[in-house]
Amino acid sequence: MFEKLIKRISLALKKHNIPYMIIGGQAVAVYGEPRFTRDIDITLGVDIDNIQKVKEISKTLNLSINVKEPDFFIKRTRVMPLIHRKSGIRVDFIFSFSSYEKIAIKRNRKIKIGSAFANCISPEDLIIHKIIAGRARDIEDAISVIIKRKRLNIKYIKKWLAVFDKSLASNYFVRFNNIYKQYINVR
Repeated sequence: MFEKLIKRISLALKKHNIPYMIIGGQAVAVYGEPRFTRDIDITLGVDIDNIQKVKEISKTLNLSINVKEPDFFIKRTRVMPLIHRKSGIRVDFIFSFSSYEKIAIKRNRKIKIGSAFANCISPEDLIIHKIIAGRARDIEDAISVIIKRKRLNIKYIKKWLAVFDKSLASNYFVRFNNIYKQYINVR
């Protein structure tokens, strides 16, 4: 059912000229170790001023908003949590706003889903997302992508992690560097 829903979502977003990329567990399944996930996370290449348009697209896909006070929630979090009632699959549409997200969406990769293609985050951008999220599951996901992918643009990853370190006062660059050094020989 995931493949059918991803295909339908991809076709609808393409039809309405909304750039997007599949992120999260579905992307990890493409580039790393597949794992069980009950949702589909999609970053949209539009800001929250397109809420109404995205709501209308969601309705055509039989996706229902899955939160009370949706406009308040969406404006506060930049996420539109949806559910496909028939299958129970959750779908999160994430509205983009940063220059990094716009670049990441342009760098997406076309992946085959059944008989159609969908836009998937690049493996480098997936690693960046996972390092920044930083939960144990996210770090495991980043490691699986590092191990499975023979070619990665490490300079790109380090550049963006350094940018995020500076703007968020964090240590993403060091976290990635330590992981990469540890697992590069496993590949």
